[in-house]
Amino acid sequence: MTVIAVLNEKGGVGKTTIATNLTRGFQLAGEAGDLIVNDPQGSGRDRDAAAGEKNPLPPVVGMDRPPLFKNLKSVTQGFAWAIIDGSPGIEELAVAAIKVADRVLIPVQPSPYDIWAAESLVELVKARQDVTDGKLKAAFLVSRQIVGTKLAGEIRAALEGYGLPIFTAFTSQRVVYANSAAQGSTVLDAEPQGAAAEEIRALVAEIRAWR
Repeated sequence: MTVIAVLNEKGGVGKTTIATNLTRGFQLAGEAGDLIVNDPQGSGRDRDAAAGEKNPLPPVVGMDRPPLFKNLKSVTQGFAWAIIDGSPGIEELAVAAIKVADRVLIPVQPSPYDIWAAESLVELVKARQDVTDGKLKAAFLVSRQIVGTKLAGEIRAALEGYGLPIFTAFTSQRVVYANSAAQGSTVLDAEPQGAAAEEIRALVAEIRAWR
């Protein structure tokens, strides 16, 4: 099993949206994924409740206290992937998620504030990489980019200074992300042939090739 932590200490960058759609993407690719909520705000659990009996994903597993991560492997047994929807702003939870993760995906919106806010998380990731001899892999994902603007290219250039890879895949500002979440669904179910679904499939493919 591979554990992917979707983390950023800044809220509103699309962590829950990415984690949820990514879990569904692996499922549709024939590789079972489990969604782990590491967020006391419970956004992932809210989506779970909204889905009701039509939920396309396995039941969300809540782990919003660091000691619970000791049980991660037991509750995700049988899954190829475990996707952690990280908590914003709580360093203790971020550290706990990083410790159990094989991969850390850092969504960053195209704004200077998001770039600056990523610094402390990058420091935590690099500290963990030092003690694991680089076993932990981490990369940035440009999220919620505005289609038709140059901001995505500018943020990629700015993020290079952190010394972590930047995914080619990205997510954009699209209404279907919010609408599908409100219905407890994903873009892969709401508009399987749409542009947002293509973004998620590209992200799944890049993660599967991530070494």
